[in-house]
Amino acid sequence: MKGRHHRLGALATIAALILSSCGGGGGGGGGGGSTPTPGPTTPTSLYAAPAQEALTVADVESVVAHAVAEARARNLPSVIAVTDRVGNVLAVFRMTGARASATTSAAPNGDNIDAQNLTVPAEAGAIAKAITGAYLSSAGNAFSTRTASMIVQQHFPPAPTTVGLESGPLFGVQFSQLPCSDLAARFLSSGAAAMIGPKRSPLGLAADPGGFPLYKNGVVVGGIGVMADGVYGSDTNILDDDNDPEEYIALAGTLGFEAPEGVRANRITVDGTSLRYADAAYSGLMASGAVSFAAINGSAGSLVAVRGYYGDPAPTILAGVAYGTEASGVRRARTVEFSKSDAFVLTDGSGNDRFPIRAGTDAGDVAQPLTAAEATAILEEAFTVMGRARAQIRQPLDSRAQVTISLVDTRGQALGIVRSPDAPIFGTDVSLQKARTAAFFSNSHAASDLLASSSTDVAAFVGKARTFLNDPAALTGRYAFTDRANGNLSRPYFPDGEVGRPNGPFSRPIAQFNPFSTGLQSALVVGDLAAHLAYVTGASASDTPQRCSDVPTVSNRNRVQNGIQIFPGSVPIYRGNVLVGAIGVSGDGIDQDDMIGFLGLHNAGARVGGFGNAPAAIRSDQIVVDLGNANVRLRYVNCPFAPFLDSGSQNVCAGL
Repeated sequence: MKGRHHRLGALATIAALILSSCGGGGGGGGGGGSTPTPGPTTPTSLYAAPAQEALTVADVESVVAHAVAEARARNLPSVIAVTDRVGNVLAVFRMTGARASATTSAAPNGDNIDAQNLTVPAEAGAIAKAITGAYLSSAGNAFSTRTASMIVQQHFPPAPTTVGLESGPLFGVQFSQLPCSDLAARFLSSGAAAMIGPKRSPLGLAADPGGFPLYKNGVVVGGIGVMADGVYGSDTNILDDDNDPEEYIALAGTLGFEAPEGVRANRITVDGTSLRYADAAYSGLMASGAVSFAAINGSAGSLVAVRGYYGDPAPTILAGVAYGTEASGVRRARTVEFSKSDAFVLTDGSGNDRFPIRAGTDAGDVAQPLTAAEATAILEEAFTVMGRARAQIRQPLDSRAQVTISLVDTRGQALGIVRSPDAPIFGTDVSLQKARTAAFFSNSHAASDLLASSSTDVAAFVGKARTFLNDPAALTGRYAFTDRANGNLSRPYFPDGEVGRPNGPFSRPIAQFNPFSTGLQSALVVGDLAAHLAYVTGASASDTPQRCSDVPTVSNRNRVQNGIQIFPGSVPIYRGNVLVGAIGVSGDGIDQDDMIGFLGLHNAGARVGGFGNAPAAIRSDQIVVDLGNANVRLRYVNCPFAPFLDSGSQNVCAGL
């Protein structure tokens, strides 16, 4: 991990080693004592839990067989992966003659760094695509890897004619669900915890077209991913229609398990722009006639094991687990776990909440850590705000927002995670990333932790931030940073999207930037990805620990154990002027995520007293960056203008 241009160095010697089986609101206000933002009385239950549907063995066989038939019709041998909704890999099928690997996109200027221009196993790419289709989707929205590509790039929507617009709303989400995440469950061949999720992804979330969600009776039950062309990248021009064989092959696999038309990404708008679901169309499929798995298994290829994900002791088609059951690791909360009847929690498969509500663990650093009662109040009030909020990314219109909410202390330790019944799975890991990111960058230890990294690249970001902000004491806890503010500093243009401006201090320069190298975010985890891919390919006997980020550990843990996140949806928590934790929210529009955390925290502080949002004087929106010919203020939060379904209230975060 030493040196500025550290990349996935371990892969340089294993590039040819593929799987051995290869066969808004800024406002004021800190503590409690003010009146909570009023809300009308709401019914006991606001959400319908998804029906407990699951892919059967026969279903998975059908998905694989249809994809293989389309690949044969196109004369493009492929690797096909199928997962269930919580990320369990149910099948990986390698067609005879399929490429063994794929290469990630190179840096625009050829100066590759982090995960750029790397050779990765095709199986890893296919699994990442399947997980992306499953994790980004719900009963209210169906997103594909092409959708993901549209929302993670430096301009939204990505196209030659949109240069100058702001970055995608989920900029940076590709570095979530990481193989080193301490939240993500890992593959087990047996036992009560074998099928619990969310499972990790070998490459994070994918932006390369060729991944779709799978549905049964309107319920998302999994995803399919296809790797065939040797390129693992993104679509940089949304204005044209690509003739992408991988996307057609994956689309064929969804036959009989299609996403409902009314919730596909093209029915959902962000900032007035319709999202893209697919350039491929069912009318363009080339295969015809009946297909069966028995007819293609052995003759067209075979199931293959993927170390750390599938096929131990031997590869065979698996049935998926029904989301919402104890076996899935995500189920309805019991009353003793959380008071809100609609809430779901993460479990260990044996009935135990994996992230129960508890008091802060940071008594050695904080005079008065958050108590369990305070943690409960924060999560309850945020959950209440969510239940009133109008969703941004769900159909039909005027659906309620559905998100995951994570609470952490100043050490990044989870003090509770709750979610609505049908929140997209990706938001589980991301909400914890967001909470930890806000706590980390608001912490007095931020600079010292980064400077102590074994990576000189990571350590150098401290000096870059101090120079950019003209503040030699930056990152020492003097200011409260949200993910929106940290995101401002993590874009390849500052201000976001303004061509000709410098990059933010936590970003790569635009000449070097692409989604495989965002800056500090990617630099922190590049070594973890290297270690994991070496394990997957068999080049290493040991996997990466369940602990991301190259920063110091205390008692074998660090403050950002599943990586940092750089799009909005978190706020730090203060007791007066003292940082005591942070809340992170993910799963809906970024302004909704901001509001649920910010307003939920405010209401909890007003209800209980003694804590709340950061005092206005130390919020990141007090920081003004001098660009020479312009002064630019960082942001804190941005709440929707008229966000509630049960009220006409406007500007609900103003003045808080």
